[in-house]
Amino acid sequence: MPLPDKAQLMKHTLSPIVMVAAVGLAIASPAVAGPTLLFDANDGTVIYAEDIDQLWHPASLTKIMTAYLTFEALKAGKLTLETKIITSEAAHAQPPSKVGLPVGGSMTVDLALKALIIKSANDVAVTLAETVGGTEAEFIGRMNETAKRLGMTRTLFVNPNGLPAPEQVTTARDLAKLSRAILKDFPEYAPLWSLADMRIGRRRLGTHNGLLKTYEGADGLKTGFTCDSGYNVVASASRDGRRMMAVVLGESSGLTRTIRAQSLLEHGFQTREWKGLFQRTASIDTFADTGEAKGVTSVRTSVLAWGCGNRRVRPSPAVAAARAKAKAARAQNKDAGSTGAAAATATASTAASAVAPAPPAATPAAAQVAVTPKPKPKPKPAPSAASEPAPQ
Repeated sequence: MPLPDKAQLMKHTLSPIVMVAAVGLAIASPAVAGPTLLFDANDGTVIYAEDIDQLWHPASLTKIMTAYLTFEALKAGKLTLETKIITSEAAHAQPPSKVGLPVGGSMTVDLALKALIIKSANDVAVTLAETVGGTEAEFIGRMNETAKRLGMTRTLFVNPNGLPAPEQVTTARDLAKLSRAILKDFPEYAPLWSLADMRIGRRRLGTHNGLLKTYEGADGLKTGFTCDSGYNVVASASRDGRRMMAVVLGESSGLTRTIRAQSLLEHGFQTREWKGLFQRTASIDTFADTGEAKGVTSVRTSVLAWGCGNRRVRPSPAVAAARAKAKAARAQNKDAGSTGAAAATATASTAASAVAPAPPAATPAAAQVAVTPKPKPKPKPAPSAASEPAPQ
């Protein structure tokens, strides 16, 4: 039986408005979709696969490996969650997303892991790397050794945070192996991946993973973004003792990333049982290799972000219609509420006018005062091509 295409996957159990938007986005998306993989996390069975061995920049999905090595250090007793880690000059110099502690500033490993996973903090990734590995370079060596041990045969790390680097590549299959391993090897830290926000002092830092707020059963894992990689996610959700995981790479926006991952997960929950009965299945380890890996692909020209050199495009007719319908419904509800409020206000005003004194007449000077309108703000110039959105 043929695997469902992108538009078919997006038809699973979405609300009417989101359904219309999803179909419109699927139609309007680039002809070349990024790699995609849906699998059962319990046994690794592949349910849907698309270009899973194609090389791709992982962006901040790199931080899953940074967390894996930190969990290893905690398990070995080299660190505790209360161990203080110190921000170095190298860590402080990392671009956003970041926490922004000054050089010499410290935080606990517990707080650092939350900042790494929720905020996707690049400076914290370097601080953890220096703490766990002794030096950042030593830590990167261990990242690649661990990748090899986990069977990530087409992955190479050159930094611990996923900031743009031509040599830093992976595949959807390799990311699936890593993500399944981190949940299997360190179940005690699984709740960290489902946190939607955290606090550092008075600052509240929120997740980039929209699924945690919108999809039933969503419990992780990590997002990533750079202009060349597009919007990536390794998504996880659990229902009735079954856990589905989806790897989505190269989407053009955060919204399409969320919709794509949600559609895949829903497809997995609805079809897993009968597929196991009527189709031969393979795991992420045994699924047919697609042969020699294609060269790494950049999706910069299709990413909907000013900093990547592209304007946000006009929504498709289907999406525009859904938004207009929602706006009309909100306006109708607002009008219905304001009618009753206006009637009550009129009654109160009539009663008050019977006892309130007349307002004093305006003085000649006051009558001559001219009101100067506030000048309209000048439109902000578009950012230069070199000014890219913060990797997530």
